[in-house]
Amino acid sequence: MLELMELLHGSPDERRLRTAALLRRSHPFDKELQLAGLLHDIGRLLRLSDGTVTVGVAAEAVRPLLGERVARLVRLSAAPFDTRAGAGAEAEAEAVAEAVATLCHARDSAGAADLDAGVLEDWRPLLELVAAGACRVGPARNALDPLGSPRGSRRRVRGLP
Repeated sequence: MLELMELLHGSPDERRLRTAALLRRSHPFDKELQLAGLLHDIGRLLRLSDGTVTVGVAAEAVRPLLGERVARLVRLSAAPFDTRAGAGAEAEAEAVAEAVATLCHARDSAGAADLDAGVLEDWRPLLELVAAGACRVGPARNALDPLGSPRGSRRRVRGLP
């Protein structure tokens, strides 16, 4: 989390903040979409040793911290895509296509938007919240869940139902 915040602080971009703020207004319950708006251009901040930037590198950089959906939205918002590629079900493909279209519209509108988007630090709690959730529900890997088991979950104890 610290590395991500340092990277974003190193290249302050009002348009990035306005994109996320527009998504916060239009989709207040979709935290992952809001963060994808904040990080949609992270690829230009991550340069490979030869100076090139790839969308795939940017998406893979955020995947372990923020999860599959944020990574997919970052990747698809920056490049032409086939919404059905990589999506298992038709409903999932439609949801991804809709989210990407919403993100791209907010990104394009952010340049003309005249709104107070706040500061980057305003987004830290949401980044931490989504990161904690991505760790908890993400695919099986060697990451530890810093928050332990979700509330209300019960571990089976031998001899008890």
